[in-house]
Amino acid sequence: MQKNPTGIFIHYLHQLKVIVEKIALHQQQNPTLLHSSLHSDMLPLLAQIRTAANFSLRTCCPLAKRERISFDNQQENYAGLQQQLDETITYLQAIPAAELHQPPAHIQDKAGFTELDLAADEYVNFYALPNFFFHLCMVYSIARHAGVPLSKGDFDGYHQYPTGFSFV
Repeated sequence: MQKNPTGIFIHYLHQLKVIVEKIALHQQQNPTLLHSSLHSDMLPLLAQIRTAANFSLRTCCPLAKRERISFDNQQENYAGLQQQLDETITYLQAIPAAELHQPPAHIQDKAGFTELDLAADEYVNFYALPNFFFHLCMVYSIARHAGVPLSKGDFDGYHQYPTGFSFV
């Protein structure tokens, strides 16, 4: 079991900050794209970013036997999103590893309209991490669909490609 996923979340929240910054630069700080989605029945970019950040907290807080917290704010702009991501990262970094050594046996949460009561390892590996990455992928997809020049390296922080490289 991934008993302490905070490092995973922190790494990818930093990547999400990179993506949000690139979106803001490409959009010249115009928040219009924040209200766009891939389909009319899907969450818009703003909600996808916030949901990804919140999934990291929805996971780590109960693992550390802490009350769930969120750093959502009322700012519907890039600065507000960066602030939420910064506060989330700072909070996760401050959770002592000792608090994560003995997670609860079960974690309760809600998946849409479904009440969950899952073993901690099942919660982390089969519910929380996949949902975090789903929303992170939606952010990347909405941005790419809008023409924001992102690469796989922006997503994972590892891949590097020469300037101008294309797979086509």
